[in-house]
Parts: sequence; structure tokens; C-alpha cells
Amino acid sequence: MNNSEIAAVFDDIAEMLGLRKDNIFKIRAYQKVARAIEALPVAVEQLVSEHRLNEIPGAGEAITKKLTELVTTGRLEYYEKLKAEFPERAHSARL
Repeated sequence: MNNSEIAAVFDDIAEMLGLRKDNIFKIRAYQKVARAIEALPVAVEQLVSEHRLNEIPGAGEAITKKLTELVTTGRLEYYEKLKAEFPERAHSARL
């Protein structure tokens, strides 16, 4: 999974959290990480393998766990659960 695809997943998460009127700071954290991932000079996959996800601005413990799951398995359970809450919504990110 490339950085653009990963960023799209995190953007989609932020959008769905916004739709369910979740905590604005949580929404902004996902948006910030998505922007940071798009601007990275290296692949997120490399940062995962080198245990350097903490170098991504805004990536705290919860988000680094999600990034690791997404990169290592190709899917993200949290994202799948959110998508299930909005079955009528077309998703921009693909998994």
C-alpha cells in the first residue's frame, strides 16, 4: 500500500468521524496524519519496518498502531467498522 492510499484511508476515517460528530480533535488528528503521510519523503511501509512511525507528525500511539495494522495486513479493522456504520456512503479510499 503506498502513502497516497494510506493517506486516503485516514482522510476517509476523518470524514466518517465528522459525519458521526465525533470529537473534533480526533478528527483533526486523522486529517493531520493524512497530510503528513502525503508529504513523507519515504514510504510508510519503510517507517513501519524500521519502527520509526513516531517520526510522522501527529502520529500518537493509537494512530501508529493503526498504521502498523494497515501496512502489515493490508486492512484496518477500525476502518472496516466505521464503513459498516455508513453503508450508503461511497468511500474514496479503497482496501
